[in-house]
Amino acid sequence: MPTRVLLTTCSFQDTPGPHHALLESKGFEIVRERGPLPESRMLELAGDFDAFLCGDDAITRAVLEKCGPRLRVISKYGIGLDKIDIATTKEMGIPVMFTPGVNHTTVAEHTFALLLALTKNLIPSVDATRKGQWYRPTGHELWQKKIGLIGMGRIGQEVARRAYGFDMEIHGFGNFWPQPIADQFKIIRHDSVESLFSAVDIISPHTKLTPATHHLINAERIALMKPGSWIVNTGRGELTDPTAILAALDSGHLAGYGTDVMEQEPPASDDPLLSHPKAIVTAHIGSRTFESVPRQAMKALQNLIHFLEGSGEVFCANGIVPSADF
Repeated sequence: MPTRVLLTTCSFQDTPGPHHALLESKGFEIVRERGPLPESRMLELAGDFDAFLCGDDAITRAVLEKCGPRLRVISKYGIGLDKIDIATTKEMGIPVMFTPGVNHTTVAEHTFALLLALTKNLIPSVDATRKGQWYRPTGHELWQKKIGLIGMGRIGQEVARRAYGFDMEIHGFGNFWPQPIADQFKIIRHDSVESLFSAVDIISPHTKLTPATHHLINAERIALMKPGSWIVNTGRGELTDPTAILAALDSGHLAGYGTDVMEQEPPASDDPLLSHPKAIVTAHIGSRTFESVPRQAMKALQNLIHFLEGSGEVFCANGIVPSADF
């Protein structure tokens, strides 16, 4: 009986690359869904699979319990694990794989795409010229602006690298502090997130979502920023309080908000951020490039295959099996 795999990540399915041929060559029975799937749909599917090759689907305790002993492994396409009940996977002995080190460059590029579009008023200008109008709003330089990075992992470091190229003053906050990188790009370290907000023109979070970082960017901290500041979020939607963001945009305290992530994805069609003139919202495409997707897909698939076949390196996030050094 072939191994039955639930494949939910749309980027994996939609983007050309060698991962398709490798997946087909293994003889798995593959069931394809269009994620991210809510808990209700995962509960309908749970119990009939040996493995998940997933994106940001809701893999809750209830889902895992319904999966029972048949589910042998979860291979996450990506690095964010907040949609998976990691504690329950450990309790049940289900290994969770992930793909560190494959999308940091493309997410950093998207961070700057949003930031440049905001500061240069790119969207309203292009909207106008497409209508035959010649609208010339005045924008801002990034040169010598102060950018604050929350989280100094791979993505934070790549954003710092690009900010240094723009001759920006770089500030950082995070439990992990890569001193050689900080020295190279002259990053000013802050010992509190409040200090960071008070010092910069731009906030860009690149930290994982935990109970402690939920709504890390809130009304109180936005108030610490100077009027006319910007926030760019290519991390997780839940890192920002959307009510606080909207209020700050409406008051003018924030000049703009660019985000690739929302608390609910896809968001409701009437979500006010989608149509706000000072906001730019992209549909979680920061790591969706023809270069990055095959890298992530191959690593996620190799994690799955290597675990099932009992050979080769794996990148395990919950410590159930020995992991490669990442």
